[in-house]
Amino acid sequence: MTRLCLAVVPRGGVAPAIMVVLCVVAGLEAQQQQQRVERVDVSRVLIDVRVIDGTGRPILGLEPDDFHVRIGGQPVLVESALWVGGAAPRSGPIPSTVLADRPEAAPAAPSQLVVFLVQKSLEHDRLIGLLRILQESERLLSGLTPGDRVAVLSFDSHLKIWLDFTGDLDRVRTVLADEVMFRKPAAIAPGRGLSLVSRLSQEVGRKTYAIEDALRLLGEALESLPGPKSVVLIGYGFGPAMPSITVTSVLDESYAEARAALHAARAAVFSLDVTDADVHTFELGLETVAVETGGFFARTHLNARGAMDRVGHALAGHYVLFTEPPDVEPGTHRIEVELLRQEGIVLARSSYVE
Repeated sequence: MTRLCLAVVPRGGVAPAIMVVLCVVAGLEAQQQQQRVERVDVSRVLIDVRVIDGTGRPILGLEPDDFHVRIGGQPVLVESALWVGGAAPRSGPIPSTVLADRPEAAPAAPSQLVVFLVQKSLEHDRLIGLLRILQESERLLSGLTPGDRVAVLSFDSHLKIWLDFTGDLDRVRTVLADEVMFRKPAAIAPGRGLSLVSRLSQEVGRKTYAIEDALRLLGEALESLPGPKSVVLIGYGFGPAMPSITVTSVLDESYAEARAALHAARAAVFSLDVTDADVHTFELGLETVAVETGGFFARTHLNARGAMDRVGHALAGHYVLFTEPPDVEPGTHRIEVELLRQEGIVLARSSYVE
């Protein structure tokens, strides 16, 4: 702010000279000229994609040109493809300059966040399969690395938290195999660094009486944590009580809220159905949440180890695609990701919200 001062001395008269000082303030605070700032906002859409073979093993070494992406039916340019996981693709990581303004996607430790959610039941046609999966749960951890972090929750009459995010995989094995079914969870204080418990408490869990609400709360708790996440849902399912004979059956509003929260958290769900049946009513929920979030659904009653190995392999890593934003109207639009130049199964969330 600049001040201009003028001094005036009167002439003549017997009175002492009087000095009049006039200060003109140039640029009052309320009328200060705003600084001009050059700013360029560059938006990109992040899509977490798993590309696997028939056994669930990730296909490595893919480049941006290997993917064809449509959002709302409109093709969008895939600018980069970043591998996040335990093994680097053949081409190596993309240049650091590409990720300089997108730190949330950088493969900093921990590489991945994985949540196991066990849906408990003592009904005979569910219990045997559930115990089988939990006793051999080490197979689900085979693709994880020391940089990954794992949390464990369960749901029966309400939601329970067993482990906050930890890199102690031996402890995870013990909780899944020996404690979830036969003990009560101990009190858990929020851990240092990345913590699920700081965002989802046991008290809130005790007031959560539906698996759909548990999934919603989990998604909301994960949203503020960096990077993509994986949720392994081991259970018997949810959905309409009446038998479903068509794929047009509609899940209720609580599921829609859960799906939106999981999408916002970049959380892919891998559903392991423990029910001893080829087809049953509640598989609709397990299958739908897996397909719509970018995971997959697998039955375990005929080949439990094979289903578990598929999930374990898929947890080894995935690609983060950076695409240009589509020119679409506000609303929800379908995401379609196809693999070019080679064979593979592509898993990605189903929708994008503009």
